[in-house]
Amino acid sequence: MAKSFLTHITDHFGDGSYEGDEFGGAAGHDGSGLPTGAPGNFMFATGIECSYPTIAGGTIRRDLLAETDHYNRYKEDLGLVKEMGLKVLRYNLPYYLIQKAPGKYDWEFADKAMAEMQRLGITPILDLMHFGVPDWIGNFQNPELPVFFAEYCGAVAKRYPWVRFYTPVNEIYVTARASAKDGIWNEQLKDDRAFITAMKHITAASIMGTQQIARYRPDCVIVQSESAEYIHEMRAVPTPEICLINKLRFLSLDLLYAHPLDSEVLLYCLDNGMTRQELDWFMAGEPPGYQVMGNDYYGRNERIIKPDGTLCQAEDVLGWYTMTRQYYERYRKPVMHTETNTFDAKDAECWLWKQWVNVMRIRQDGIPVIGFTWYSLLDQLDWDISLAEKRLTVNACGLYDLDRKIRPVGESYKMMIREFGQITMVPYAEMFAINSQPAALKVKV
Repeated sequence: MAKSFLTHITDHFGDGSYEGDEFGGAAGHDGSGLPTGAPGNFMFATGIECSYPTIAGGTIRRDLLAETDHYNRYKEDLGLVKEMGLKVLRYNLPYYLIQKAPGKYDWEFADKAMAEMQRLGITPILDLMHFGVPDWIGNFQNPELPVFFAEYCGAVAKRYPWVRFYTPVNEIYVTARASAKDGIWNEQLKDDRAFITAMKHITAASIMGTQQIARYRPDCVIVQSESAEYIHEMRAVPTPEICLINKLRFLSLDLLYAHPLDSEVLLYCLDNGMTRQELDWFMAGEPPGYQVMGNDYYGRNERIIKPDGTLCQAEDVLGWYTMTRQYYERYRKPVMHTETNTFDAKDAECWLWKQWVNVMRIRQDGIPVIGFTWYSLLDQLDWDISLAEKRLTVNACGLYDLDRKIRPVGESYKMMIREFGQITMVPYAEMFAINSQPAALKVKV
């Protein structure tokens, strides 16, 4: 019988190199007290698409940073972020390239990119695992993943102590599902047990990684980007399968935030290899740092299943507002809209403003939204087929095209930033801001 990831954690960190109550589970801070600061601290952001899963039985590595030529044009690309008027960037340091072996790292590209961001005054939200792992780790079925990834996170935080914002693992649920349930990436399995195994290992990796980040940056802000999804079943009698899928969309965040599992989901987890000991570890408490719930929303996230079983895109039946409210009421975390776009360049401007209407409306209802992200800076490749094959089809969803020419949605985003750039993380907190250096009073003599 394969060792549990808990055994590897204990074996590796039994020397006391972790502080606090890590072996009892997450058991960190509750995420309260996120600093709000001054007017203008709302985080308008973009991201540079950086996915790197393996496909074709592990024989092909997709790397969108390479395929969009970012490694050669990173200074130009970071300059475009500055040109947009943006202060915040979701940015990935490619895990599969940097961690060469346990304790061995290649920082050459990362150092250059990070130095350029510092020079330009860009605040990165560092994304440390984006749909793939180094070849030597294998895939998400490896129970040693949390140990190796935690080492990597600690190394990053130690090397770049000026960074405060992190997304340890991008879209945990999507990573596990695409790799172990849908059979698209990495291990390419289509199995419930493999899915739960991947989910355990990836979520544990995020928790352990956060613990290591917090050792070097105790005030770290963890922006957990997760896909907000829903299937609308158009059958008179709902099927158990679709009901379960709609509940499983919460599983990664339930484990991450120590939220009690739905009874049906709990049984599914236990039936497919999660042990009581592992469940107790996840439920022991939250990871350290200030926790922000990032919700990614695309029109294609909502689907309609017809009576004959065929699917069509629902796009905006619930929308980001309603779906995010569901997540907020479940977890009560500050929120960030961490990804959105549309593949149709003609619709992109309208989609941008529709998403912003959702953000403004939910803020008016008192839910703290700290940021908004158009994803991504540049056009993407093959996301219309979820990177399943290397066709290199351009998806025209960027603020700029691959020639680095601005698209109309980019100009519209500039307009949005100019108009709303003064707002704060907490709704309407700008009205309480005090100018620390008031103009001198003019006194008539």
